[in-house]
Amino acid sequence: MTGSSANYRAAGVDYQTLDAGKRAAVARALATSPLMGARGGRALDASRGAPAFVFELDGRLLAFVVEGLGTKSIIARQVYEQLGINRFADVAYDAVAAIVGDICCVGALPVVVGAYFATGSSEWYRRREPAEALLAGWQRACEDAGCTWGGGESPSLSGLVAEAEIELAGSALGMIPDGVDPVLGQGLAPGDEIVLIASSGLHANGASLARAIADRLPEGYATPLPSGRAFGDVLLDPALMYPPLVERLLALDPLPTYLSHITGHGLLKLMRAPRELTYRVRELPPRPEVLTFMAGEAGMDAREAHSTFNMGSGFAVCCAPGCGPAVVAAARGLGMNALVAGSVEEGPRQVILEPLDVRYEGGELELGSSTDPAGGA
Repeated sequence: MTGSSANYRAAGVDYQTLDAGKRAAVARALATSPLMGARGGRALDASRGAPAFVFELDGRLLAFVVEGLGTKSIIARQVYEQLGINRFADVAYDAVAAIVGDICCVGALPVVVGAYFATGSSEWYRRREPAEALLAGWQRACEDAGCTWGGGESPSLSGLVAEAEIELAGSALGMIPDGVDPVLGQGLAPGDEIVLIASSGLHANGASLARAIADRLPEGYATPLPSGRAFGDVLLDPALMYPPLVERLLALDPLPTYLSHITGHGLLKLMRAPRELTYRVRELPPRPEVLTFMAGEAGMDAREAHSTFNMGSGFAVCCAPGCGPAVVAAARGLGMNALVAGSVEEGPRQVILEPLDVRYEGGELELGSSTDPAGGA
């Protein structure tokens, strides 16, 4: 059992098992595609396994996704109780960023976001400061993403969710602009440039392992990092909001050939499109200190760390040769760091991280599309 697999399984997360479940779900979902015709729609089955599902309705291309934050809200509760720092606005922001980040990957812009707040007890809302911060953070995230908060559901699930916890998840409907084809990797070609957009830290992936690390640190979440900030505080830095960037990218000519939200599986996500291509990365963005710290505490080498955490790359854009500088300029215009990091080449499906002497082969990523049915249904 490798270091990253062992650490994650010990924390209760087994990606191999989860991905097998996703493949089974996609196979079942495909059988329902013809039913959309009765409502005047058409399912784009090529989007099965992509970050969001694309369909056509009355001549308009739309995208839909359901996504969750995971266990990061537990960290927010523990940091609030142990350090007295209220970061519930930030985990709410992270939840929305995770949802709309997936919508953007298929070339759609979020229009409506629905919220799902599940608690173990309605008593959760009696803690006014966390509750008010949560709602304010969700609203701010919707505003930054340029979409409407359309409502949602807030069940109390005693016996299913722990009494002290809240589960944050939601859905989103996105619209693909007129004249834009869904971005599903069909335009990827050798010579395309790879632009990596920086992350702000943990984002939405790795919270289970972060909690396990905190449990075995003598000072727990209060452990100081090199910057002097507490481990728990830095863990909760909000994710970056990528829809404004994607909106700018969809106005470029030519359009990006692929978009990837770097969450679970880390930089393996560069080869999520089911194409026999090699993705060669020659330069990487700086690593956030919290991810460097976590990788060290978990005993991960560079290979394991970059296939588990985002390690500083929050979003990836593939674009036609010579277009990388325009993508970098669009990102920097929004205050995001970015760099032309590498290129797409002919060759087997793999990711090569030259600075780290690391190579990932296609079989290591259990995600794909309708032709390789694995991933989110």
